[in-house]
Amino acid sequence: MSALIIKIRSILNNKYLNNKYTIILLVFIIWVAFIDNNSLIERIRLSQRTSELLKQKEHYLNIIQTNSNKLREIKETPQSLEKFAREQYFMKKENEDIFIIIKK
Repeated sequence: MSALIIKIRSILNNKYLNNKYTIILLVFIIWVAFIDNNSLIERIRLSQRTSELLKQKEHYLNIIQTNSNKLREIKETPQSLEKFAREQYFMKKENEDIFIIIKK
């Protein structure tokens, strides 16, 4: 135990730690890394959030592209409009039965 206390005292008596510029530099580094609103930790968190949002953007752009292709196809041919109405909204003609098969 006394060896630990002696080691701590020798570190505190170090000439570099007693220098005011070193103390100011250490305080500045701690401030920038942990305390400030624009700290390194906050920047890492924001960077991760940005990458998540970019992935979401790519996902939604793919969905928009798929839906645009479906819409263009529906507008071009009346058969595709009928197919879409039958598949999505279960519409039917008179005297026609619909059987819904659910895949698991």
